[in-house]
Amino acid sequence: MGYRSRFYPTPEQQHLLARTFGCVRYVYNWALRLRTDAWHQGKRINYNATSAALTQLKQAKQTQWLNEVSSVPLQQALRHLQGAFANFFEQRAAYPTFKRKGQKQSAEYTRSGFKWEAGNRNLTIARLGRLKIK
Repeated sequence: MGYRSRFYPTPEQQHLLARTFGCVRYVYNWALRLRTDAWHQGKRINYNATSAALTQLKQAKQTQWLNEVSSVPLQQALRHLQGAFANFFEQRAAYPTFKRKGQKQSAEYTRSGFKWEAGNRNLTIARLGRLKIK
């Protein structure tokens, strides 16, 4: 179940949201390339393998910037890719495609990644802080 709301982030929060969107897109595309290359080599990689590889990717010196955003949307990107592959293998959808910067950007937080205070209409998101909902 989802809710659609309008909020006005501070300039710092806007910057962190843009970084989060970029990191989610990067992780999705990185995992898609990893799985595609493995498929061409006759191997299969599932969500658990990509999640373990993401941990190693975040520890690499070139990609330590992935640690600057919450890990929740990065893991969700891997789950979305797993669902895209499940749909492809069950012939319900085409092969997953790479995400581009100009497309719709989103980041999904699970229950552990945010806290909603209904009384004062505040939403607190991991690593982003408190957002006032309008």
